[in-house]
Amino acid sequence: MGGLASRRPSARVVGAAVQLFARVYGVDLSEAVVPEGGYRSFDDFFTRRLRPGARPLDDDPGALLSPADGRLEDAGEISDGLRLQIKGRPYSLANLLGSADDADGYAGGRHFVVYLSPRDYHRVHAPVSGAVQQMRYVPGTLFPVNAIGTDFVPDLFARNERVVVRQASERHGEVSTILVGAIGVGRIGLSFDALETNRGEAARCREYGAGDGDAPVITRGDELGVFHLGSTAIVICPREARLGRGLSVGSTTRMGQALARSEA
Repeated sequence: MGGLASRRPSARVVGAAVQLFARVYGVDLSEAVVPEGGYRSFDDFFTRRLRPGARPLDDDPGALLSPADGRLEDAGEISDGLRLQIKGRPYSLANLLGSADDADGYAGGRHFVVYLSPRDYHRVHAPVSGAVQQMRYVPGTLFPVNAIGTDFVPDLFARNERVVVRQASERHGEVSTILVGAIGVGRIGLSFDALETNRGEAARCREYGAGDGDAPVITRGDELGVFHLGSTAIVICPREARLGRGLSVGSTTRMGQALARSEA
């Protein structure tokens, strides 16, 4: 699928494929940036950018922003045993993050799961402002993350390939955004690092600002990465974020909308 999506046939063929996909899935093409001459490949369309102002950010500085367009699939607390529930199934936070050490400090915090459907804008943005402390790549499978996957594949999100980006936020503490891969092209790219997943690379972790150059500072709403088809973004917040009630599970969300607000 990756090979097919990246092929560059005539603009006429790509345009017809894009129009058909948009009709079937209800994609709003009016908000997308279309290059002069049209998209060169289906992947160019799927990773499309949006027109300036298409996703206004919530102006409350205490708001934790949705990192992507999609549906709030789940949200809840992280237990003192560093476990959480997603779609009624238990998950170990250490397994999700790919590190037991990284999971420490999130007990009593909150998690938010945003599922991106094929119709959605597939770039992922920072839910908070802050320097990137760490990027961890965890290789894995590419099971579907729709209802079929979540209902029938145990430990789905901890088995699929994923990238974890941890930011140091002044208002919300250390916030981790997990980009989870899925069936299809399966690639995940980052805006601040040359990593591109599903290339057969081994697991790796990069620390920033510790002898490896300056840490990238990413402002809330700025781009973190992009999905080449798929998938799901999970935001993990510590107890110190003191987040109150927010968006209801099952609600449609757009990048920049408040998932929850700080009570601090």
